Amino acid sequence: MAKQLTRVATALREFWLSLSPFASDAWLYGASGFFAVLLGLTSREAAQMHWGYLSFVPYFAAALAAIVLGRLIKTNIQHVRFVLLVLVIVGAVFMPLGLEVHWRSDNRNQGYAQPEVSVIERSGVALAKGQDPYKSYYKNGHIVDELKGLPAYESFFPYFPLMGIFGLPQAETHKGKGLTDARIIMTLLTLIASGVALRMLRVAPEKKIRVAQTLIALPTGALFLATGGDDMPILALMLLGVVGLLRRKNNLAGISVGVAAAMKLTAWPLALSSMLVAQSNNGSRAWRRVALWITSIVTVTILPFAVKAPWAFMSNVFAFPLGLAHVNSPAASALPGHILTTLWPVLGHVLSPLTFLVGGYFMVQHVKKNWPLSLSHLLGLLALTFLVLMCVASATRIGYVIYPINLVVWSWVTHENSSLEPIK
Repeated sequence: MAKQLTRVATALREFWLSLSPFASDAWLYGASGFFAVLLGLTSREAAQMHWGYLSFVPYFAAALAAIVLGRLIKTNIQHVRFVLLVLVIVGAVFMPLGLEVHWRSDNRNQGYAQPEVSVIERSGVALAKGQDPYKSYYKNGHIVDELKGLPAYESFFPYFPLMGIFGLPQAETHKGKGLTDARIIMTLLTLIASGVALRMLRVAPEKKIRVAQTLIALPTGALFLATGGDDMPILALMLLGVVGLLRRKNNLAGISVGVAAAMKLTAWPLALSSMLVAQSNNGSRAWRRVALWITSIVTVTILPFAVKAPWAFMSNVFAFPLGLAHVNSPAASALPGHILTTLWPVLGHVLSPLTFLVGGYFMVQHVKKNWPLSLSHLLGLLALTFLVLMCVASATRIGYVIYPINLVVWSWVTHENSSLEPIK
């Protein structure tokens, strides 16, 4: 069985490598179109369903255009591919996002946005009023300070305080005709951070296009930007941090990764491991500078809230995402960890810690054996780490697969540029 899988994987890899740039784009956009149609037909989430119906035509049109252009264009291929990429982003991101924001503004219908959008906007309102966004928590068999009229899971704010900045425009005015929707602000930060990162990235244009496709244009980015968006600025800041590490601009790496880590826990694996590969222009280790930036940003933005209400903070940021807050989360997908903890609830308290201990041990052994790590190697390890954590967490969602997907692409892109040898 293993040999058969290996042969299939090898055959698929050879097939993919044999494709021309336009042909590979046609496959990606065509597959995205089929995914969008399937999502529109099957999704129970209104925002996702709308995105599927709105975006499948741009994807199929882009696939057809790539096929035709592949036959006609023989020069300036990458420039033409970039123009096609921009058009896909307009059709699969900007158009669905604009329509869903407009519909939500007119109807105040939460079906035009994922629940996390409202959660982030309410946290922005709390921060604007000088209040603590961590109000609700589970104690003695019931939820304390539950928001009335909303599902229990919307009472929790499962992010770090800095994520609330995306809700500040909504806190200032409720008459922005949708322009204060948190998704717009998150999309702007995503585009700015990823644009700067791609501008600084010294690789072939073909690789830059593939990074942009994965992060923004394909459903791995477009779906999330249009419907929820909270993971997208995190990924964009992580990419900027990766480029900073690659270019040995350690202030940039520390600041960008530190800001991401001060928003969401999903950035912490990169924040903690980035110090393993940070180095200065002369090849010496530069982990102290990166660590100083990350620690300073995280401490200043998180510590006041954690000290003020430690139980509520822990319940929101850690217990709720791990499925330990006695609240059913809509993010819980039918992954192994969720299934196991549903059958045997006691596993919810031991599965994740056990995975951290066992996985951490083998990770340390692997790092020792392969030291020093290249940036590309590290990104590959982080992709594997995310997959494992996704599978064992009791309340994780399948959407988090965008993290390992992007990390694998970044690992491939940085493979020839992440040596630990000094810059000549």
